[in-house]
Order: sequence, then C-alpha cells, then structure tokens
Amino acid sequence: MTDEDKVNTELFARMQRLRELRIEHRDLDDVICRLSMDIYVDELQLRRLKKRKLMLKDQIMRLESELIPDLNA
Repeated sequence: MTDEDKVNTELFARMQRLRELRIEHRDLDDVICRLSMDIYVDELQLRRLKKRKLMLKDQIMRLESELIPDLNA
C-alpha cells in the first residue's frame, strides 16, 4: 500500500464519518422537533438530545475544516 493509497483510504473514511454524523444530526433534529410538540415531553430528555445535537454539529464542523485544504498553505 502506497502513501497515496493510505491518504485516499483515510480521506474516504473521514468523508464516510462526516456523512454518518450529518445523518445522525438530521435525525436528532426530527426527533427534537416532534418531541417539542408534545405537551408531556420529558424536558430533561429534550435537553440531552439538544446537547447531543450541538456536540454532533461541533464534530461535523471540525471534520469539515480538516477536509478543506488550508488556503494559506
């Protein structure tokens, strides 16, 4: 396996992880939206889901910034 193959494999893995995080983020958004409409919603559960969603957003942004080449380089 060449260095280029390793780079391509790592890049593919990161892109795949980014897709997975985006899907989970979108799914959480749907769940939060539905739960927010329920007058008997468990507020603690809702807060935990929102916190998880924010954490996912941070991970997505970090991964995206790693995948975007540095323009100053």
